[in-house]
Amino acid sequence: MRALQIAAAGMTAQQTRVEVISNNLANMSTTGYNARRAEFADLHYQQVARPGTINASDGTVLPTGVQLGLGVRPTAVSVMLSQGTLAQTGGNLDVAIEGEGYLEVTLPSGQPAYTRDGALKLSADGLIVTSDGYAVAPDITMPADARDISINAEGEVYAYFTDRVEPELLGQFSMAGFTNAKGLEAIGSNLFVESPASGPSLVTTPGQDGLGTLRQGYLEDSSVDAVKEVTELIQAQRGYELNSKVITAADQMLGAMVQIR
Repeated sequence: MRALQIAAAGMTAQQTRVEVISNNLANMSTTGYNARRAEFADLHYQQVARPGTINASDGTVLPTGVQLGLGVRPTAVSVMLSQGTLAQTGGNLDVAIEGEGYLEVTLPSGQPAYTRDGALKLSADGLIVTSDGYAVAPDITMPADARDISINAEGEVYAYFTDRVEPELLGQFSMAGFTNAKGLEAIGSNLFVESPASGPSLVTTPGQDGLGTLRQGYLEDSSVDAVKEVTELIQAQRGYELNSKVITAADQMLGAMVQIR
């Protein structure tokens, strides 16, 4: 009886769907987070009678045949790339990306990583870093005697001093783009690294080559739609229940079979 295995595969698929939804809901307040979506495909089919098989000596052909499905399998957990709402914070080191692209950061291993989380901080040495202490590329250090900092749309960072009228240009943030941003590998802490699926990074200045610009004093909210996620959760729960009912029905059928005398 294949129904047991098919229904078990369906329950596993719905469980994966619930796990993806729960991760989305858990990250409703995560800066720059993009919602994920579980995607599925049907498994192989048992060809009891192939379509187009000659059915009789007169050449009659089966129009459809008999193909019995063997269940479902997960194929991908895809990132739904969309711009989150920009929330004003007033922080002079908070920057939101308007449009496509990622800020480039340097991991302790020296490997580049990418993020849309613009909640930047200063290290003890004045280096501009992420919340986890990773330096934002290129390295920009704020002087200890600077009284304020300004970041324009092109990523240029200026420092203001009490004894000067004109600000000092400290550097310019770079922006990275990818041919297939959905292929980036998530490593946690709002960070991604490039993979063979994403292709190499195209590093340029903000606003160039179709990439977005920066807005100081803002952060990008999560793009998770709570109403949509709850609706998806209800559908996944009902799908799980229906598959469990199939297992119950198959069990009852097997019970009736073994009780035949």
